[in-house]
Amino acid sequence: MSNQVTVYTTNTCPYCTMMKNFLDQNNVAYTEVNVQRDPVAANRLVQATGQMGVPQTNINGQWVLGFDPNRAADLLKN
Repeated sequence: MSNQVTVYTTNTCPYCTMMKNFLDQNNVAYTEVNVQRDPVAANRLVQATGQMGVPQTNINGQWVLGFDPNRAADLLKN
């Protein structure tokens, strides 16, 4: 089963880069949504999580708030 991973980012977020690097290093395919360029996606993200900060990563329907490689790794194993 392949993982469904979406990372919500902005242009200037160092933790977003760290999350994308973590996924790249673990050969995890993901979709990136830049909420700085896509205000509609930004609104959907806030409605879904109640959080405005980034990165926020959706892994198989579960949210990882911020750069949390341990939680991400746990969700990717399942």
